[in-house]
Amino acid sequence: MIKVLAKSIREYKKPSLLAPVLVAGEVVMECIIPFLTANLVNKIKAGCGMDVILRYGLILVLMAALSLTFGALAGKACSTASCGFARNLRKDMFYKIQDYSFENIDKFAVSSLVTRLTTDVTNVQLAYMMIVRTAIRCPLMLVFSFVMAFYMGGRMALIFLLVIPLLGIGLILIIRKTMPLFRKVFKKYDALNNSVQENIKGMRVVKAYVREDYEKKKFNKAAEDVQADFTRAERILALNGPLMQFCVYAVMVFVMAFGSYVVITTRGLELDVGQMSSMLTYSFQILMSLMMLSMVFVMITMASESAQRIVEVLTEESALQSPADAVHTVQDGSIDFDHVSFKYSKKAERMALEGVDLHIKSGEVIGIIGGTGSSKSTLIQLIPRLYDVTEGSVRVGGVDVRKYDLESLRNQVAVVLQKNVLFSGTIKENLRWGNKEATDAEMEEACRLAQADEFIRQFPDGYDTYIEQGGTNVSGGQKQRLCIARALLKKPKILILDDSTSAVDTRTDALIRQGFREYIPETTKIIIAQRVASVQDADRIVVLDGGRIDAVGTHEELLRTNEIYQEVYTSQNKGDDDDVQ
Repeated sequence: MIKVLAKSIREYKKPSLLAPVLVAGEVVMECIIPFLTANLVNKIKAGCGMDVILRYGLILVLMAALSLTFGALAGKACSTASCGFARNLRKDMFYKIQDYSFENIDKFAVSSLVTRLTTDVTNVQLAYMMIVRTAIRCPLMLVFSFVMAFYMGGRMALIFLLVIPLLGIGLILIIRKTMPLFRKVFKKYDALNNSVQENIKGMRVVKAYVREDYEKKKFNKAAEDVQADFTRAERILALNGPLMQFCVYAVMVFVMAFGSYVVITTRGLELDVGQMSSMLTYSFQILMSLMMLSMVFVMITMASESAQRIVEVLTEESALQSPADAVHTVQDGSIDFDHVSFKYSKKAERMALEGVDLHIKSGEVIGIIGGTGSSKSTLIQLIPRLYDVTEGSVRVGGVDVRKYDLESLRNQVAVVLQKNVLFSGTIKENLRWGNKEATDAEMEEACRLAQADEFIRQFPDGYDTYIEQGGTNVSGGQKQRLCIARALLKKPKILILDDSTSAVDTRTDALIRQGFREYIPETTKIIIAQRVASVQDADRIVVLDGGRIDAVGTHEELLRTNEIYQEVYTSQNKGDDDDVQ
């Protein structure tokens, strides 16, 4: 785990190493000051002159200034290192997630990935900040202070050898109790984030069905679960405080009582006032270091589970990889499904697709129709290799998709989804997702073919109109047309429309399909639709039922021979007739 996380330090190695060095300088100064103070007390007691007092005073001021300087520089180096480390962690995780296949995303869940990129990274950042400064300072302070205390107080310093093991045993018992609780609580954090994400994405539905109270109760339950587990963990960790206080006051009482006894009984021969005062200072430093170490321990205990969750993301390998000798050129848009079966998980009991044999020529227009759950979207997701087939093979341009370089393959397959996604930015910036080098003229032509140019020009800023996050300031039909224009700019060898004209009227739908035939005649076009009107002029129509191909043919052929197609066509036309009446 540490080895994986250490890779994200990179350019922040220098401040990460510099901080402990500066901390060491700060500790040395702080440990020498009580020693010099004890000597000064003894010299004053012996009747020294002002020159000695002034000399010691200047040295003490200089050492205090050095200690302050070392501390300030260590703080700066520490903050630079920890913030930089957190930045690199987020960057590395985000980049890794971009390479994930859908299978990997399904494994973690979106809400869990968000928690890992935010809460977990913050926990690790705080722990790292403590490690490069406090976790270095405290052991050094313990060692130096103990050595000086033993030098100044002799046998009295042995009390620390009794206290430290007692404290260590207590901390070990605490960590064994709290670690399982923290592991549990972070999973519940994922559930809490999932509740928030689901609620915000579905806010329109929540309000439409007046389910605000239900959602509040659901959120409260998730929040209370997190609170309950955190409370249990914090109660156990809180025992760290009383344990530390007991050790601190026990040592202080012993040093003051036994030290005073020795000073009085030996009349300063074995232990004088100066040594006694330095012993108290060293005792305080040792015990404060122990208290700080306990805080580091608490933070690291909390962060260790977060670190493990981050490492899971960083070490996860995409389920889909480009082969070593990958093919980089897609010859044409021909598609062949050979005895294809597919299921989303190895544990799934049934196949989502089974025994699919389908051969599509380059430039052909293929319609796909079928009921809800017939695996229409699943079928087309195998073409750009968003998932790998479970059995059989899918070939594009005569080559098995598993032999292609993933980027090369996906650059030649454009998919327009029913749930269209637009990103915050201008219309031009969104269109250039299809082709980052596209000229204004090319964008306008693509938008004319997608029937988007007219409504874009009605905006005050035209193509420079800013699209809000998620495209909330445009309608569903407008979003669909912008996404189609974006796909056209890609000029792919295969264009897939996954029910992506469902929010536009039939006239606009027909104009878009006409634009496809004129603008990209050599591109293979696959149109998934619920409306028969959207696919009836296709070269062939595929009827899917329960993950199997029920029939393939033209509109006229299927009307004569296929019951499912006849039923869909009849029901839709009957609905239109009723509307007219």
